[in-house]
Amino acid sequence: READKLLRMEVANKFDDQRKRLAELQHQLISQAQIEFLDDLERAVMKLQLLIDRIKTASYGYAGLFDAVKVKEEQLDALYDFDNQMLNFVDEVAADVDQVSSAIAAKEGIGEAITELVSTVTEANMAFGHREEAILQAAM
Repeated sequence: READKLLRMEVANKFDDQRKRLAELQHQLISQAQIEFLDDLERAVMKLQLLIDRIKTASYGYAGLFDAVKVKEEQLDALYDFDNQMLNFVDEVAADVDQVSSAIAAKEGIGEAITELVSTVTEANMAFGHREEAILQAAM
């Protein structure tokens, strides 16, 4: 239970590092007067913040909707594995943030890079939404 919580906090912190990078990129857009991309980048920031909040507040050690039912060891293992796989999304988001940063520096392809970032963050949010299913499938 504690290992899962620690892993989730690590994943959330790594996503938060990327969110902070995006805040810096927003400032770059403003300083370069490229404000037409601010709304799209803000949408990415908001989706990433939602994911961070969901990860930080996810249940651990208990079966979410069924708080009275303790999670068995195999369910805990599945939960830990699932949360560990979220680290792959951290890498994908970091790569997309790198692309946004490069696009801003080059002053081209910014919209496309932001669209890819939003897509990746949306995919990560959807994947995290299946966390409860991972617990329940391990119980079968």
